[in-house]
Amino acid sequence: MKNWLAKSEPDVFSIDDLKKKQRTYWDGVRNYQARNYLKEWKVGDLVLYYHSNAKPSGIVGIAEVSKEAVPDQTQFDVKSEYFDPKSTEEKPIWFSPEVRFFEKFSDIISLDELRLVKGLENLELLRKGSRLSVIPVSSKEFTIIQKLSTK
Repeated sequence: MKNWLAKSEPDVFSIDDLKKKQRTYWDGVRNYQARNYLKEWKVGDLVLYYHSNAKPSGIVGIAEVSKEAVPDQTQFDVKSEYFDPKSTEEKPIWFSPEVRFFEKFSDIISLDELRLVKGLENLELLRKGSRLSVIPVSSKEFTIIQKLSTK
């Protein structure tokens, strides 16, 4: 089992939206490295849910992978902002796993707070210039963040 962090803008799809809906496909990702990570997601993997472009930005909960990645249907929809004319049903480019709601934290763990925590120095999210919307998180880092959520 692996752990991940995935970013979503709260006005696009928040942790509360996931809690209400219970399950959703993690679609619309259009970065090749992030796509490669999504293809690695396995059923049971846990995903830290990060609200980006928020005040403050930070980790707000956990989702669990409930289905492995399938072709992202938004790439075929000409009306979608995520439509990709280079992608075909026979040769899809983009993939989306399904996640289910797991937990909402009582308080956001802000990016500023994460920067101060011993043991998170190598967390990809905190690296200067890191902009990926999907990143791996080590078991140690995941445990530290989970403990922060209970304080």
